[in-house]
Amino acid sequence: MPVPQHLEFFVDPSRCIGCQACVQACTECDTHKGEAMIHLEYVDRAHSVQTVPVVCMHCEQPTCAEVCPADAIKRTGDGVVQSARKPRCIACGNCVVACPFGVPELYIDRAIMMKCDMCYDRTSIGKKPMCATVCPSQALFFGTREQALALRPRSVPTNRFRFGEQTITTRVNVMAPRHAVPSHVDVTAAMEDKPRGRGLRLPVIDTADPFAEVEV
Repeated sequence: MPVPQHLEFFVDPSRCIGCQACVQACTECDTHKGEAMIHLEYVDRAHSVQTVPVVCMHCEQPTCAEVCPADAIKRTGDGVVQSARKPRCIACGNCVVACPFGVPELYIDRAIMMKCDMCYDRTSIGKKPMCATVCPSQALFFGTREQALALRPRSVPTNRFRFGEQTITTRVNVMAPRHAVPSHVDVTAAMEDKPRGRGLRLPVIDTADPFAEVEV
């Protein structure tokens, strides 16, 4: 059965708390045989503990499949890009290098590429991916677009990403601030972005008058 078209995968990086619940849940998916096909990346580890979950974006024109010399990577009619097929995969690693999102992982000991397949055994029958069922902050959400917009009134989903002169359209959506109204996310330009400074206002007790508060 295909994944219902009205059900979509939404990733909200700003809500990730780095708890690793998604990683642990992913290992329980029957098709992964104990391996986690999702991982967390630090946005800027030198200055922040902010993490972002990395799942397969399921591109409309998957680069990983285009560069596979053995035609081992297939995209289903419902838009889900599958892991490499064992009988055909030659473990060359082309897909690992070519993927702009850094998703495919090559397992040398088994000579196979495996990656997130949106828990196809679950989503194809209308169930949520394992990661989305356990995410406590709903950084990973699987449902209708209307549900996502109701949960994130200040955000808007986008599934178009610009890498230099190339624009990639994906089945998975990323939530972006509504005030930006992005037609696409310019990934290359975002690499040069610097985090905005944040001011913090806290009430401080005046030692001369313990009952008076001074904001700093």
